[in-house]
Formats: sequence, C-alpha cells, structure tokens
Amino acid sequence: MAETPSITIESVAWDDPRAVALRAAMDEEMGARYASAWNDWDPSAAEVAQRALTLDPRDIRATFLAVVDGEAVGHAALRRLGDEWELKRVVTLPSHRGHGISKSLIAEVEAAAVTEGATRLILQTGDRQPEAVRLYEWLGYTPIPIYPPYDVLPMSLCYARVLTR
Repeated sequence: MAETPSITIESVAWDDPRAVALRAAMDEEMGARYASAWNDWDPSAAEVAQRALTLDPRDIRATFLAVVDGEAVGHAALRRLGDEWELKRVVTLPSHRGHGISKSLIAEVEAAAVTEGATRLILQTGDRQPEAVRLYEWLGYTPIPIYPPYDVLPMSLCYARVLTR
C-alpha cells in the first residue's frame, strides 16, 4: 500500500499559474476521453456545447490547490451559478491519485460554500468519467436532472449534496 502524502490545501486566485496548468492538464485528459463523443455533432451544436463548458472567471468564488512536497497536484473551485453553488474543475494529477487529494479539495470547496451561505452544492461530470462518479457518490452526492448550461450535453451527469453547517 502506498504511503499517503502530506497534503496542504492552498486558496489561490483563479489565474494562479499552477491552477491554470492543472486545468490545462485536465482539459487534455478530458479532450482525449471525449474526443469521439463529438464525431457526429453538427458544428454549430458542438459550438453551443463547448460554450456550456466555458467558465466565466468572475463567477468563481474560490479556487483551491492541493500541494504535496511543494508541487501543486490537485485543483478544485467553487462557482456561483445563478442561485446555486457549483463544484468545478476537480482534478488530481494521475501520479497522485488514490491518496485522498480530491476528497480533501472537495471538503475545502464545501466548507467555502457553507461560508458563502450555501445549503447544497451541485456538480456536473460526464459519462466517460466513472472514477469521478464513484468518488462523488461515495461522498454522498446524489443524481439530479441535468441543469443548464449542461442540458445541451447528452453525456452530462449531474449531482447534488446537501451541506450542513
């Protein structure tokens, strides 16, 4: 069994270069997973779908990094989406998965959401991310209907978790 690393969670700006790099790594991994999903899409529908996945940094209320031995290895953010609070861009580098890093990041986002007054947290993931689905369900997130803007993405899976103070 691998040793669990010592994890430090840092609150950073959305445009922190380490955060940007982790999101780029996530985009690369998800791009490879979902590449064939876009094969039969009409170009205008694909453009609408891609816009649904685009975040406005002004809506981000908190961004967190997980740091192990001085290296940023995980990322998660809290977004205000209308009247809801949304968990966004959870990623752990493949070399550091299986050590509770995503769980620690999600706990930090949940705490930030409660501080903001949230009573639940929602999220969107995709049908080609079974490990993410397992994690969210293990943490107590339950399926909900696909919500906007992701309702244009048939591969979307959406979840919510009631938060307690």
